[in-house]
Amino acid sequence: MLRRLALTAVASAAALSALPVTAHADSTLPAPIDRLTVTVAHSGGSGDGTYVLECHPTGGTHPDAGAACARLEEVTVYGTDPFAPVPSDAMCTMQYGGPATAHVTGTWQGRPVDATYDRSNGCEISRWNGLAPVLPATSA
Repeated sequence: MLRRLALTAVASAAALSALPVTAHADSTLPAPIDRLTVTVAHSGGSGDGTYVLECHPTGGTHPDAGAACARLEEVTVYGTDPFAPVPSDAMCTMQYGGPATAHVTGTWQGRPVDATYDRSNGCEISRWNGLAPVLPATSA
């Protein structure tokens, strides 16, 4: 009898271990929000200031949050960082795009963001323009 109980227990444990494991979401935790703080200076236009941009859902104080979130979705490609700096070995035209600077911090798709922008050469100008309207158009 004891042996049969032991075999039943072993069989039950084996059957239970074969069941798929499912993760149970804790419904008390808020969903992650993509939230960025964008600080712009010397853009020569109305874009200077500090803005909060929230995506998923869209919100914050950014003047064009919907378009900014849509742009971030467009430039976010698996395996790349849409906020990556210009590679140090990049060949850039020596043109000056004006004194505008920007600093973007926060979280995008669960990853921390801490990126700086300027318009000091052709590569940096292209990087800035590629993120518009997250970063504002400049007068230069």
